Amino acid sequence: MINSMTGFGKGSAGNDKISVEVEVKSVNSRYLDIALRLPSSLMLKEYELREFIKSKVSRGKLSVNIQLSSGNDEGDLPVLDKEKLKNYLNILKDLKKAAKITEKIKLEHILNNKDLLEVKKAEYSDEEFEYIKQALDAALVQLKQMKRNEGNELKKELLKRIQIIDERLTEIEKEFSNSVQEYFSKLKERMKLLVEDVSNYTERLEFELALIADRAEITEECVRLRSHLKFFAESVEKDDEPGRKLNFLCQEMNREANTISSKSISTIITHNSVLIKEEIEKIREQIQNIE
Repeated sequence: MINSMTGFGKGSAGNDKISVEVEVKSVNSRYLDIALRLPSSLMLKEYELREFIKSKVSRGKLSVNIQLSSGNDEGDLPVLDKEKLKNYLNILKDLKKAAKITEKIKLEHILNNKDLLEVKKAEYSDEEFEYIKQALDAALVQLKQMKRNEGNELKKELLKRIQIIDERLTEIEKEFSNSVQEYFSKLKERMKLLVEDVSNYTERLEFELALIADRAEITEECVRLRSHLKFFAESVEKDDEPGRKLNFLCQEMNREANTISSKSISTIITHNSVLIKEEIEKIREQIQNIE
């Protein structure tokens, strides 16, 4: 089963005390990369949440946004540290006196010191934290479903391009059986233009034909390429996470196509080899989005 690495999911959960909203977005990445946006009250749970996500997703660059709201309206409102404020005012007064500043102390001077305001971090019970995980799980399930749907479309596209390569390979195999003999006939015609009695050179021509046939032999490459195509199609149909395997097979298919092209003495074979390499490159681009 092929899954795309691109997707979106949204989940929610809660009760009368807590409400949780989670959004998850995923794009291509070679590895699993998780960017978590959490309220400050959940910072201590970040590691646990990351591990939960890792148990559900294997690859992709994930952006996870978790928003909480509670039954009371306090949420993460800042709380004034009155003792710090008192000490800070005394310091400001001493500074004014030492520097002989006559300006009055204003509210903006106090607000510039962010240490005076502390965010009151809510503490969640195990039951409430389960709601957070439920919302996250629901978002990941929706994300996975979207990735599976896109994966099905990717699968159809990949199999279509594999079929195109197979058809091109069949044309190459048919052409190869005629190309050596055709090349030999052309060589013989050229010899006639240079030599009056070609019969004296029949053995030499036969020898040249054998050399040409040996150098142009592509049967082994065609067999290997067809084997790779079969293995590729099976992997697309059956493997759960075929991304890396398919990328390796693309490299091997491209290698065989290059060899066929370099050995070819036929423009038709060369042309089909180029078209095969174009299809392989399109496949390579597509599989970058497979999980």
